[in-house]
Amino acid sequence: MNELDQLDRLAASSLDGYLVRKDLVRTFSRQFPVPTYVVEFLLGRYCASVDDDEIQEGLQVVERQLKSRAVKAGEEELFKARARENGEVKIIDIITARLDAKSDSYVATLPSLQLADVRISPELVKEHERMLTGGFYAEISLKYDAAIAQESRGRPFGVDSLREIQLSKRDVLDVLVKARKDFSTEEWKAFLLRSIGIEPASLSERAKNALLLRIVPLVERNYNLVELGPRGTGKSHLFQQISPYAHLISGGKATVAKMFVNNSTGQRGLVCLYDVVCFDEVSGISFDQKDGINIMKGYMESGEFSRGKESIRADGSLVLVGNFEVDVEHQQRIGHLFGPMPKEMRDDTAFMDRIHAFLPGWDVPKISKEYLTDHFGLVSDFLSECWTQLRNQSRVSSLQNRVFFGGALSGRDINAVNKTVSGLLKLLYPGSESVIPDEDMEWALRIAMEARRRVKEQQKRIGAAEFRNTHFSYVLGADGVEKFVSTPELQSENSIGSDPLEPGQVWTISPGGMDEHPGLYRIEISEGPGSGVKILNKPVPPAFRESMSFAEQNLYARSTQLVGDKDPRHHEFTIQLRAFDASKTGAKLGIAGLVALCTSLLKKSIRGGLIIVGEIALGGSIEPIHNPVMMAEIAVEKGATALLMPVTCRRQLVDLSDDMATKIDIQFYLDAKEALLKAIIE
Repeated sequence: MNELDQLDRLAASSLDGYLVRKDLVRTFSRQFPVPTYVVEFLLGRYCASVDDDEIQEGLQVVERQLKSRAVKAGEEELFKARARENGEVKIIDIITARLDAKSDSYVATLPSLQLADVRISPELVKEHERMLTGGFYAEISLKYDAAIAQESRGRPFGVDSLREIQLSKRDVLDVLVKARKDFSTEEWKAFLLRSIGIEPASLSERAKNALLLRIVPLVERNYNLVELGPRGTGKSHLFQQISPYAHLISGGKATVAKMFVNNSTGQRGLVCLYDVVCFDEVSGISFDQKDGINIMKGYMESGEFSRGKESIRADGSLVLVGNFEVDVEHQQRIGHLFGPMPKEMRDDTAFMDRIHAFLPGWDVPKISKEYLTDHFGLVSDFLSECWTQLRNQSRVSSLQNRVFFGGALSGRDINAVNKTVSGLLKLLYPGSESVIPDEDMEWALRIAMEARRRVKEQQKRIGAAEFRNTHFSYVLGADGVEKFVSTPELQSENSIGSDPLEPGQVWTISPGGMDEHPGLYRIEISEGPGSGVKILNKPVPPAFRESMSFAEQNLYARSTQLVGDKDPRHHEFTIQLRAFDASKTGAKLGIAGLVALCTSLLKKSIRGGLIIVGEIALGGSIEPIHNPVMMAEIAVEKGATALLMPVTCRRQLVDLSDDMATKIDIQFYLDAKEALLKAIIE
């Protein structure tokens, strides 16, 4: 065990009695054939302490219990013999049950003892209905009756009593809410990740966000998540090992009766009995009936399904996880990111529209020893009980009159983003009365919008015209700036992309000169209180300094025309020039610089995919460009969709090839004001 760190001590003071050392869990789960939450259930009972002596004492008890109750492969007959000799044996096993119509009685199955016909009372089955679908882990008291054994077709083994391995206390959420107040947001995120066994210290920000997004289906009702990515990143671990309220379906056929409802018995299916149903290795999943996918689509949309006469509501979330056989860039070149899905789902845009989030599995590293924590985390049964109770709440109201979505989001997009934000905020702030700061709201919003936009981008790739506009944006706060959210896998560092940039950022091309070829640049300007212009590049290229000086003087001289009542002299502008080619001088970028200065003041973005070229003289006149055809060709090569240049270039562009002319929308401006108006998003 590492030394206790600050987070361990903080957790111990706030959540004493609900913690477990995660390295101990791994020790036992390798030794005994039971899931993590079963081991943690016992460790939480006997080792929930930071005192080393108490932990050691508790470990011995846990080891004794697991040794005497967990049935390892090859020990089946030993346990059966013990039941016969002593009349009873206690075991930890997964229990399932079925109705035997011939004898009008229920029989239980205990897989670790290879028993499929164990007597069980109807009362026990009614009390624990989940044993009729996927079953659950329990501490089971198994009796043996020698008299029944001698009957023809007798069933000597019977379940006398059982205790589900999950927490039964109802006030757990109050404990969690109270403890959360002692943590900062970053500490709480790290503690949540430790609680699922992951050490956050070595993870990137995107990996942490992806792992937190993975938890959302456990706290949000009727939430549909897809995660596709490389093997070995722990995609199904959370749903198989951490929570008894989740059920994992591994590849193969999924039956409508098991998933939804059994028409002949009326028995409710997995989505009614579990918080989350996770399809592992989704590429191999198929339904036993043709209408299986349609029933599933209907359920994903409304949380209801009809079988027979009645309509049944359920709130189980659906998670579909699978592996990519190729890298993301290659997958996008040959098709779309839903490629690994079963053929019934792969190209169905209506099915995709019901997916609330596409989690980028490629952002999560392969789980190795360095990513597993040795520190304290919450006991899984306490944590999963809190999560299941959080499903009864919603945080959507916290977005109202605070977050405003851009026009590219449809009703389904907004619903999907709302659900993801609600889930992430519940993880961060389990108390329903918590005040959520803007930075945490924005954190959740950006994750949610990116995960939903990834779905929309794949629909667009399939060719559906209705999904053409994918430029997702939002405004946070009544006077906020419109911000755009992109999906990083679509962005290439040195190409333009179709997404609008932040206010104050502009793509531009320098025409080059005697010793230099034309080249692509991005000007990035931020403004704050103060005065003057500061260029951050070291050293500052003299030609760029001259262009920005012309732009600055024109901004001061024509401020009323360009930025209305804002006085640029009361603002300090910080400028950075980024070069994307061999060209480094930044020569003749005055108009792009002036537009960037104006948009940083106006807090407005420039249209996506646009390049602005041209130089402005000190007196405000626009200089002619000597090589506009070459600049248009570079713009096309860099992925631009529009080019804004001085109207004096018009005649020279006759030499532009027909092929190039069809690939880019070239627009012209007469002066700086017209350039600004044509560049800004309407």
